[in-house]
Amino acid sequence: MNPNSINWERVTKLVEREGATTYWKPYGFPAIMSAGKSMISGADQMPRWKTPPKAAISVAINGAFYTKAENPNQPQTAAEIIASAKECIDAGAQIIHIHVRDEKGYNALDSGLFGEVLGELRSSNKGIALDCCLVAVNDLEADEMARVLERRLVSAVPVNTTALILGDNLFVKPPHTIIEKTRQVLAAGMTPQLAVYTDGDVDNARRLLIDSGVVQGPLTWLLLAGLPGCSPMYSPESMIHGLVRQVDLIRAVDPEAHIIVCAGGRASLHLATLGLLMGLHVRVGMEDTVWKWPHSDEMIQRNVDAFLLTKTICESLGRELMSSQEFIEMCSRSGLGKATAAPASAGV
Repeated sequence: MNPNSINWERVTKLVEREGATTYWKPYGFPAIMSAGKSMISGADQMPRWKTPPKAAISVAINGAFYTKAENPNQPQTAAEIIASAKECIDAGAQIIHIHVRDEKGYNALDSGLFGEVLGELRSSNKGIALDCCLVAVNDLEADEMARVLERRLVSAVPVNTTALILGDNLFVKPPHTIIEKTRQVLAAGMTPQLAVYTDGDVDNARRLLIDSGVVQGPLTWLLLAGLPGCSPMYSPESMIHGLVRQVDLIRAVDPEAHIIVCAGGRASLHLATLGLLMGLHVRVGMEDTVWKWPHSDEMIQRNVDAFLLTKTICESLGRELMSSQEFIEMCSRSGLGKATAAPASAGV
């Protein structure tokens, strides 16, 4: 606007008549601005947020996707996975998420390898919360998954309610597989974590598991946005809009849901920070990203670095680190539906 458009003659007359003063009458006197209750209405002037005081920080050691070709620091052998997990535990991590790899470095569903890794972590770290990803792609792996569940080496197992093109991969869980895997996890006395990548995955969980009575809330959800083919997060704005939308969708079908935001793809630790700001729980580490920050190509060197950064962010926001026992108890409060009454089958 052109400053010459101001009617300075009128401004001058008004100043001469009334002075250049501010109208201010403190009706709540002697308080000028009460930080507590209004002196007039008695209502809280600025109600305290309902953010949970404690946050769970899970560390995903390696995952199924990235190999040393993408990040040379990625743990692959059983010894590397155990060493990385122990490093995190020694730094205060209470919740560890595990995958195992075969001799070529690819994701494997091998009860022997899981037994080696999880058994070592369990024996040397009593009370730690352990969960693992069991995705069976054939009948042999389905049998291996049943053996892992039978040994009860973990307290929770993700169930991916998804069908998507994940990067260069077709990743689909058919409806019957989603239901049967959930039944097997529940029958083993473990917590199914509903792993959702897109908006549609939330509706799959509702249709197949919640409204059908297979499970009852409050449930534990893993929110895996930001990976290629998932809910896009191209910028801070799309990250914020995407996460808020997906959280709203989950709350619509499971109002008391326990939501764990996974720091995936380029969004990385910025996404975890947003999750903590929203009062949610988070998962960090080399499973879901290779990058430390979304605006640079600096890679995560060690899982413990990602954990310690997230712990510092959590505490800086006034939240405490949830203990493993508190996390296990929170997740185990999920109500069971009809799934455990179903007949046993091989399943995947």
